Formats: sequence, C-alpha cells, structure tokens
Amino acid sequence: MAYYTLLKHLHLTTIAATFILFLLRGVWMMADSPRLQARWVRVIPHVNDTLLLSSGLGLAVILGQYPLVDGWLTAKFFALIAYIVLGTVALKRGKTRGQRIAAWIAALLVFGYMVAVARAHTPWPF
Repeated sequence: MAYYTLLKHLHLTTIAATFILFLLRGVWMMADSPRLQARWVRVIPHVNDTLLLSSGLGLAVILGQYPLVDGWLTAKFFALIAYIVLGTVALKRGKTRGQRIAAWIAALLVFGYMVAVARAHTPWPF
C-alpha cells in the first residue's frame, strides 16, 4: 500500500507541475518571451511528463484498471492524445499566433476534462 500512496502522490504532484509549466509556457508564448527558449524550459516539462505518464501507468497496473477496458481511463487516454496534439500546436507547430492561442486554450480545457474524469471515474463527469 505504501507503493500505491507514493505513486499517487508522485502522480498528483506531476499533474500540478504539468499544469503550471504549460500555463507558464503559454503565457510566455503569447508574450513572445525569450524565456520560452531557455534550456530548462525545453527539458523539465519532458522529464516531468515522463514521470507523470510512468506514475499513471504504475497506478493503472496496481489498481488493475486499463485504457480500452475501463471507460473512464479510455476517456483519459484519448483526451491525453488530444492534449498532446493541442499542446504541440500551441507551443511549436501553430502557424499563427491566433492558432497557437486557440490551441493553448483548447489544451487547457482538455486538461480540465482529464482532471474531472479522473476525479469522477466516469467519461462524462459534468
């Protein structure tokens, strides 16, 4: 049980860090800040997201709940894919500032959906 608690706390901490880092990078993107090009800004989010995904997979194994089997986890899985695509458009691939801002806002909404799904354990949390 201690392993589960550790993984859960790691997962929750990395979720918070992901949100804060994505929010900050979006603000910097909108402001055309050179901070967005800092080495730590390009490295730390990837390290954090790797820990987030690893802890999430560990929790799924411990709890015996898997994407494509359990509905709420399937919803989170597909929302995660949407979040990654939107985040990439927002921070790297968007051709115009308007596209990047729209993708950033959409990614934040998808992030909120994932949190709601995780809390409610249902694909329709609202």
